[in-house]
Amino acid sequence: MLAGRFRWLICGLLFLGVTKNYMDRQVLGVLKGPLQHEFGWNEIDYGNLVFAFQTAYALGMILVGRLIDRLGTRVGYALAMVFWSLASMGHAIAHSLATFVIARSALGFGEAGVFPASIKCVAEWFPKKERALATGIFNSGTNIGAIITPLIVPWIAIHLGWQWAFLLTGALGFAWLILWLVLYRKPENHSWCTNAEREYIRNDPTAPSGNIKWGILLRYRQTWAFAAGKFMIDPIWWFYLFWIPDYLQREHGLHLTQIGLPILAIYVISDVGSIGGGWLSSTMIRRGFSVNAARKWTMLFCALGACPRIHLWFC
Repeated sequence: MLAGRFRWLICGLLFLGVTKNYMDRQVLGVLKGPLQHEFGWNEIDYGNLVFAFQTAYALGMILVGRLIDRLGTRVGYALAMVFWSLASMGHAIAHSLATFVIARSALGFGEAGVFPASIKCVAEWFPKKERALATGIFNSGTNIGAIITPLIVPWIAIHLGWQWAFLLTGALGFAWLILWLVLYRKPENHSWCTNAEREYIRNDPTAPSGNIKWGILLRYRQTWAFAAGKFMIDPIWWFYLFWIPDYLQREHGLHLTQIGLPILAIYVISDVGSIGGGWLSSTMIRRGFSVNAARKWTMLFCALGACPRIHLWFC
């Protein structure tokens, strides 16, 4: 079973982890209206909750990523999952803006581990020609999590109370943790990974690696190019995640239980781009393009795909 393709089961496990990650972070956005009504928050208060999450997330991307490098992916990802799952469940006992800020900060700090760990896992389990596709697949979990949350959280909140929405989604992390601890090892240490698959994963030329100081890292133009791309894209993504549910309720008069389908449309389209972009890059590499060229052409095609929408905004 899965002989020679066990790496794709690992990719599926990463997909589930990212899905869980985005479910936890979106519960607050889906329940924004009811929580504002119960606690008397205004828009600035809610904005401060988003700010607390993002600030802790940014800090965690640096510190948690380094911790995962030291502990290894298996232990590091497991600890991150436990930490942010408990933080997610901790929202259920929050009773004021200050305690929600604490819970959101803890959630953001812990959730920051998901992408450093996932990308490191892909590097351990996939050759370069498949890494873009594997990354696209696990990254599509961001959209699946954002789709599932507005479909199930309103029902939980209405029938069981908003506290249970945080408790139940947070508790899913411990089910994932069991699968992770049972299934994940590095290829060279995994009895379920065949010798043929192990050789296939390791068929790339050995690349030099080592620790790089921040001062040296900041001299690379690649660092600034990646940072610039994230700077332009992430604000749009965060807007969808934290503000779209409330926007649909306020501006279009949708009930809490009616926002699921419009959000579904947004994230299904995003899922197509996530997997399709990874597929295109990996396909170009297999057809003889360099890794650098394949990924840049893919980003260009995706950027051109956004141009019609930009034109509509200005018309």
